[in-house]
Amino acid sequence: MADDMDNKVDSILPTTNEEEIKQLMRELDREQAYREHTCWRQYITVVISVVFVMFQLYATLTGHITAQILRATHLAFVQLLAFLLFPASKRMRKDTLPWYDVVLAVIGASCWMYIVINFDTLVRRSGNNTALDVIIGIVGIIILFESCRRIVGLPIMIIAGCFVFYAFVGKYLPGFMHHRGYSLQRVVCHLFYNTEGIMGTPIGACSTFIFLFILFGALLEKTGIGQFFIDVCNSIAGGASGGPAKVAVLSSALLGTVSGSSVSNTVGSGSFTIPMMKRLGYKGEFAGAVEAAASTGGQLMPPIMGAAAFLMAESLGMPYITIVKAAIIPAILYFTGIFITVHLEAKKLNLKGLPKDQLPKFMPLFLSKGFMMLPLLVIIYFLCAGKTAVFAALMGIVSCLIIGFAVSLIDLAHGRRPTFNVKDIVDVMCAASRNIISVAIACGMAGIIIGTVTLTGLGLKMGAGLVTLAHGQLFLTLIFTMIASIILGMGAPTTANYLITSTITAGAIIQLNVLPLAAHMFAFYFGIIADVTPPVALAALAGAAIAKAKPMRTAVNATKLAIGAFIIPYMFVFNSQMLMIDANALQLIYILITALIGMFGISVALEGYGFGFTSNIFERILFAAGGLLCVIPEGITDIVGLSMLAVLCAFQIIRRKMRKSIAN
Repeated sequence: MADDMDNKVDSILPTTNEEEIKQLMRELDREQAYREHTCWRQYITVVISVVFVMFQLYATLTGHITAQILRATHLAFVQLLAFLLFPASKRMRKDTLPWYDVVLAVIGASCWMYIVINFDTLVRRSGNNTALDVIIGIVGIIILFESCRRIVGLPIMIIAGCFVFYAFVGKYLPGFMHHRGYSLQRVVCHLFYNTEGIMGTPIGACSTFIFLFILFGALLEKTGIGQFFIDVCNSIAGGASGGPAKVAVLSSALLGTVSGSSVSNTVGSGSFTIPMMKRLGYKGEFAGAVEAAASTGGQLMPPIMGAAAFLMAESLGMPYITIVKAAIIPAILYFTGIFITVHLEAKKLNLKGLPKDQLPKFMPLFLSKGFMMLPLLVIIYFLCAGKTAVFAALMGIVSCLIIGFAVSLIDLAHGRRPTFNVKDIVDVMCAASRNIISVAIACGMAGIIIGTVTLTGLGLKMGAGLVTLAHGQLFLTLIFTMIASIILGMGAPTTANYLITSTITAGAIIQLNVLPLAAHMFAFYFGIIADVTPPVALAALAGAAIAKAKPMRTAVNATKLAIGAFIIPYMFVFNSQMLMIDANALQLIYILITALIGMFGISVALEGYGFGFTSNIFERILFAAGGLLCVIPEGITDIVGLSMLAVLCAFQIIRRKMRKSIAN
């Protein structure tokens, strides 16, 4: 497996110029392997994209479009663009448009427009669908599967296919997997026309606020906020010991609010940070791992969390701000663990920061470009004020446009070329339309899974099966759920990742009286961490390609750096106060402090280096034990863990002083 991964990376030119970074993105991230049309074909996709965005904005602002019609139209646009923009294989030419893709685009869109045109008739004959309804439903589902294969990948397609297969053959299966059986007409119509199938909650969320936030993210990216984040982090941490690695951690945490992909985040910020880390003295495997672990954590970072926060809010029927608040402390602990490990590695290798004269000054940078933070602050303000996610997203979009045109007016006043114009708005619309495709298709495939679960009752059966396998013990159930979520999350984009893991595994934990929010967050965390967990580890693969490092070794290092993601979910399952549920400020501060100290102990154990000393195996075991005791949410374990770490730290400090006195 390691050799296969090495050969794959060797086939990619791992340099950091713009063209080869783009090639790397296409190789590792299916969502980036789109056609770049020229001549008349370009105008067709541009017009469709602009109309798509205008339709979505009209539907949101007026609220006059029925939910089913909005969702079906949304899917029609998605299917049309999916086949016009994405070839049948990543390796096919990107400058041609085969006739069969045009045919698939038109047929795929027509299947969903059939619902829009015949909506009233379909409602009247609900439960008594015609043969034509069934045929169109079958064709629409098959084309959705093909678009999923092209853009999202095989894992979710295979899983959804297995669920559909189960709907037909479950009546022949023994034991708890048996169901009474369903006809072809019942299955197809339930999945295609019903709001419990493809047009269910995931697509409902995708066609409303998720689309708006993706449009908002495209606007932010056009304003250059990614580079602004990197500059800010450089000004703060670039001069510290191991500065570029710390910049990678901080910038990836910030970029996670914009990027919806671990791989895109890794390549986007890693093209700057990984070469800097290597020049400073970090090994390639460690440099790539730092960026991969931090970029993967960007999907766990509120407020957006790769669009999963919106779906979680919809699935659980909770206010969006509740999900955002719940994600704050786990995200802080995750990134703190990586930051500490990076610092210890820098100290162990005696790595210095970047020269001060090569770094931007914080105050001049903030005064000149701090306005770029305003759209994010607007979003957070309205969410905290209790407004809906749709309203907050719209206000964020408006603030982006105001800032963009204000900057352009300033440019004109100084005789410079405007940095934001009408062409940029069209580019943003095209980017948003393109970026929503993978999310919408993933939501549609998740709707197939959810529809099969609701039709057959499979969700409760699978949950009961996991609980039975664990003999009703919560800890064993969590371990089985962790393994299942990591496997299900391999190679899946963030949105699909959450939808798959929460649908299939979260129910098992909920059956053992765990809060639904904690159960969904548990499954989500382990699904996301699959991006750095061998053998797939797509984010680590991207980091290794840029760093010219061994992929498997990079993935192992990334897993060590991301150790917090393997511990934190257990913490909030056993202590929901970490998710800000029924917790006061004092309790939150206590939990945060003890957990941070625990993460320090675990980082020292993994890095094998503490206060100026390389720790032996016995000390590392004690540091790990003390750290784990601190993160366990119990008073007595905190006392024991803190005492152990205090003694170990004091012992190392005394040894360091003794060594200095002997040297002098």
